Amino acid sequence: MNTTVEKIIDEALKLPADKRATVADKLLSSLDTPDPAIDNLWKEEAEVRILAAQKGEMEIIPEEEVFSKWNKHRL
Repeated sequence: MNTTVEKIIDEALKLPADKRATVADKLLSSLDTPDPAIDNLWKEEAEVRILAAQKGEMEIIPEEEVFSKWNKHRL
């Protein structure tokens, strides 16, 4: 790791918890920049899925069932 990065991390770790949380939030937010192309692809996919569900071409599974199965498998 480069010394500048190490210094920044060392200084950030000396901050109170609420200030570290603010720094972490800002850093994480900077990684999540919107991409209109990807957003458009998800929009199109959602529309395809909605139409398939409306036509009865897709099995709809209640969320309770999905989360119940998920909880059983993660334990």
